[in-house]
Amino acid sequence: MIFDTHSHYTSHRFDDHRTQLLDSLPGQGVCAVVDCATDFETAQQCLALADQYPWLYVAAGIHPQSLIEEDASTRTRFGGDWRAELDAIEPLYADKRVVAVGECGLDHYWPIPKEEQAALFEAELEVARAHDLPIIVHDREAHADTYALLKKHRPKGVVHCYSGSADDVAWLTAQGLYIGFGGVLTFANARKTVEAAAACPLDKILLETDCPYLAPVPFRGKENHSGLILYVARRLAEIRGTTEEEILRITEENARRLFGV
Repeated sequence: MIFDTHSHYTSHRFDDHRTQLLDSLPGQGVCAVVDCATDFETAQQCLALADQYPWLYVAAGIHPQSLIEEDASTRTRFGGDWRAELDAIEPLYADKRVVAVGECGLDHYWPIPKEEQAALFEAELEVARAHDLPIIVHDREAHADTYALLKKHRPKGVVHCYSGSADDVAWLTAQGLYIGFGGVLTFANARKTVEAAAACPLDKILLETDCPYLAPVPFRGKENHSGLILYVARRLAEIRGTTEEEILRITEENARRLFGV
C-alpha cells in the first residue's frame, strides 16, 4: 500500500476539488498520508482534514518560506514573530494525529534572512526533542548549514525531497535519519538522486509526493497527488532490482516505524 510521507493538501491549488481527490485516494491504493503544515493556520487546516480522513496524519511546524510569504500566518497573524507562532503550535503536539514537527528547515534559494531561519529551525529541532517527535526537514540549497544542525541536534526524522549526495546518505542514515524520495527520482536529469536512492539502505527510504508539486514522469508539470507515488515506487524498484510491490511494502513499514502509526 502507498504511504505518502509528505503532502500539502491544504494548498489552494486543491480548493475546487480537494474532497473529491481525497475521497478517491484509498481506491488508488493509498493507506496513509502525512499532510505537512507550513504555519499555524495550515496546521489547523491539516487537523480539520484529519477529522474527515482517519488515514491522514499531520506534521505541524513553520516552513522557512513562511518568514517572508505575505499570506502566511507567520506574518498575517503573528506579525513576523515566529516564536509566538511556535508557542501557539506547540499545544497541537499533544494531539495523537500530529506525528511530526514540520515542515521546517533551511532554504537558501529564496531571500530569507539566514540567521533568522537558522534560529527558527533550531527552535523546532528543540521542540521535536521535547515532544519526542520526528522532524520533517526541508533543505533547499542549504546542505552545509542544514547538516551542521542535524549533526548538532541528532533528531529522528526524514530529510524530505532529498537532493544531496550518495556519500551524505551514508552518514545521515547512520545517524538514524530517513531519506524521502519523490517524483524527482523519475526525471531524466536525476542522476544524483538515482545514485542516492541506490546507496540508501532500504530500511531508511520513505516515499513522498510534496503534492501538488513535483509530479513524477509521465505527469511531470501537472498536479501531483498520493496515488502517483506508484510511479516513484516503480522507478525505485528498477534502481534496486526488486518489485514495486516490495518497495511499497518496505516503505510503508518504514513510515509506520518512524511516525509510530
